[in-house]
Amino acid sequence: MHSGQAMVEESMRMSSILAASKSNAQGSFPSMTKIVGTLGPKSRSVEIIEACLIGGMSVARFDFSWLDVDYHQETVDNLRKAMKNVRKLCAVMMDTMGPELQVFNRSGNPIELKEGDYVKITPDTSQDPTNDILPVNYNDLATTVKKGDTIFVGQYLFTGSESTSVWLEVSETEGQDVLCLVKNSAKLSGFIFTLHVAQVHINLPTLTNMDKKAISVWGCRNNIDIISMSYTRQAEDVRELRAFLSAHNLPGTQIFAKIENVEGLRHFDEILKEADGIILSRGNLGIDLPPEKVFLFQKSAVYKCNMAGKPAIITRVVDSMTDNLRPTRAEATDVANAVLDGTDAILLGAETLRGLYPIDAIKTVRRICFEAESVYNQPVHFKAIVKHMGDPMSDEESVASAAVGSAIKVNASVILVFTSSGRAARMIAKYRPPMPILAVVIPRITTNSLRWRFSGAQQARQCLAVRGVYPILADLNSTTAISPGEESALELALTHAKTVGLVKTYDRAVVFQKMGDSSVVKIIDIP
Repeated sequence: MHSGQAMVEESMRMSSILAASKSNAQGSFPSMTKIVGTLGPKSRSVEIIEACLIGGMSVARFDFSWLDVDYHQETVDNLRKAMKNVRKLCAVMMDTMGPELQVFNRSGNPIELKEGDYVKITPDTSQDPTNDILPVNYNDLATTVKKGDTIFVGQYLFTGSESTSVWLEVSETEGQDVLCLVKNSAKLSGFIFTLHVAQVHINLPTLTNMDKKAISVWGCRNNIDIISMSYTRQAEDVRELRAFLSAHNLPGTQIFAKIENVEGLRHFDEILKEADGIILSRGNLGIDLPPEKVFLFQKSAVYKCNMAGKPAIITRVVDSMTDNLRPTRAEATDVANAVLDGTDAILLGAETLRGLYPIDAIKTVRRICFEAESVYNQPVHFKAIVKHMGDPMSDEESVASAAVGSAIKVNASVILVFTSSGRAARMIAKYRPPMPILAVVIPRITTNSLRWRFSGAQQARQCLAVRGVYPILADLNSTTAISPGEESALELALTHAKTVGLVKTYDRAVVFQKMGDSSVVKIIDIP
């Protein structure tokens, strides 16, 4: 009973956060495209997180490729305080380390490498890195690479700058060591460098023991909403992680497959079927693929995600804002094009994690997304989805597409969706309506006589990774004895929509709801 009561109290707290929001429409619904912010040294205080939430961050990412559980626990605790203070909901995304090869620079002294020199990569991690030797946490590199292969070593979250990242060409192997020719002069600064071998399979599990430990401790403690599975290479990786999550009482946690190399590209279609969403890690993909090929994969992958109705997230968009207040013109155009392609969310890494202007980065990306959405060709996307679904459509798809079509024809201000799992809201979002989708998530409490379970809060947060969907967790007291279709639940949704400035009196709204086994669409005038 104690655990059940705690979950009920959490439901009420989250409902209060959402229902009490009093910001205006532009503040609450600044853009349909969501923003994922990576929290770290420059963005982990309560005050900075509050500003990030107000600025437009919908999902907070915690990168477990560095630092420990205690560090990230302090940060997520600060996130919860910030959410309560500004009355905004935010999803928690845990990014696994995966089979990432790292060079640890314990001294922190800069390492200068000169073009034309040679450097030895060794698995002997007891040595300190210098301009002559780079110790890596992988014993089998010498048997994995061959002469002429390309190895990239860069600062944490690759900057792409030729002065802070180095390209190496394998010259020969000596036992477990790999001798490489330095292709460009660079200064490596920091405590951790990532080592990436282009188009070569690394014989390490995608879900490492370190990842399992972090999930079983930090993930379970915080009931995480989404796991970003780094270096996903095949569909079996996703199935393995899902089984692990179920075994650790995290069956509701969504899995977003992070595509970072050629292996992931080859198995993309199968991965997409298994995953709940896709993250295109363009930093690593830009190493495995020729630069001129990256945009082709991006457009193809986003299109496939759109057709499947699963979120697509793009990374590495405004790298220059790590150190500068404004993005380059090319970066701004890149963000806009990603939105026009159908991207659900933009992921900021170094820009918010260790950048000098984390709040400005979020606000800037938000404004670019907002402008791009104003010229988004929704009819073309709608027709492509309908054509892809074929004829006849399933009942769910037919009603969802009809809801979006009706909302457009009557110039509705919002589409209201009643859901307990978030599935109905995601299906509506698949057809990319030009107006926001207000997902009223109905809490559910079940028991097996031994333990109470509450659902609703997590499902509401997970909607924050989907383009155009804004969740409100219905008050548990007002919904335990009613069905989602009854007037009290509708009044709650309309009151919230008015409170945040999303709708006003005499506007129109389209309501999508399930009544028994049937799905119903109706048009209402806002009283």
